[in-house]
Amino acid sequence: MTPKPMIEIKGMTKRYRDLVAVRDLNLTIAAGEVFGFIGPNGAGKTTTIKTLATLLEPTTGSVHVDGIDVLRYPLEVRKIIGYMPDFFGVYDDVKVWEYLDFFAAAYKIPANKRKAIIDDVLELTDLTEKRESYVEGLSRGMKQRLCLAKTLVHDPKLLLLDEPASGLDPRARIEFRALLKELRSMGKTIFVSSHILPELADFCTSVGIMERGQLVVSGRVNDIVQKLEGQILLDVRIVGGPENGARALEIVRQNPHVKEAKAEGAHLTVGFTGSHDDLPLLLSSLVEKGLPVASFAQREADLEDVFMKVTRGMVQ
Repeated sequence: MTPKPMIEIKGMTKRYRDLVAVRDLNLTIAAGEVFGFIGPNGAGKTTTIKTLATLLEPTTGSVHVDGIDVLRYPLEVRKIIGYMPDFFGVYDDVKVWEYLDFFAAAYKIPANKRKAIIDDVLELTDLTEKRESYVEGLSRGMKQRLCLAKTLVHDPKLLLLDEPASGLDPRARIEFRALLKELRSMGKTIFVSSHILPELADFCTSVGIMERGQLVVSGRVNDIVQKLEGQILLDVRIVGGPENGARALEIVRQNPHVKEAKAEGAHLTVGFTGSHDDLPLLLSSLVEKGLPVASFAQREADLEDVFMKVTRGMVQ
């Protein structure tokens, strides 16, 4: 039996009078994925996230979260999502623990359980020492972590994060990415939007690229690159000097699936048009010829290259 997806969007369109913010969006995301939603400002990312968060209703189409219809049962959906908007809001004269306690109460968590939960999310987001601090006195990075802590108080299955690293300095961005990786290891499904590609490239399991309200492409980055390029890019390193590299180059070029290959010393870059199931034969052809293979791996795709190939630089 195929497990139900965490997010399933079918034919979703959202219009604001003459403006079509999202047009005929179809998207399926499995539980446990970290999905990077990419696109310039005005591409329709926030509209999509607010629809998933039950804050907007689509003009047409259907949206389901964990099998629950967002339009028909919004209160049930809110129990299993954690929504982090792109704007923190204003909270004057409120301490960090009071801020979290307020949201825990909003989620109807009993008063006798709130302190332990607040302590847990503060520890997870590395804010324990700021428990008694006032929210308005926190740095931008700490406010972002606090906002994420707020989304976690009710232990949601799905996190909806709208531009979570916007405005952060480089160190805060690195720390925030590490936190998202930890949440992924805890089994959370994460739907995160950004227009800054390096933020997403190293930890997303799959991505979707939006432009002018339309989903241009979606899937795993390496699969998208293979589809665009028509080949798998391989990095092969041979032990030894240029002589072994030249021998290896001659051997891999004999494989009918090798579209192109070049060698720099004992480092080969290979364009492979076969499937992943065909790769072991290429590797064994080198080993059987007595060449010591130090590494044989698919090159990690460059998300920026993908973005530039599939978009045309247009906004709404």
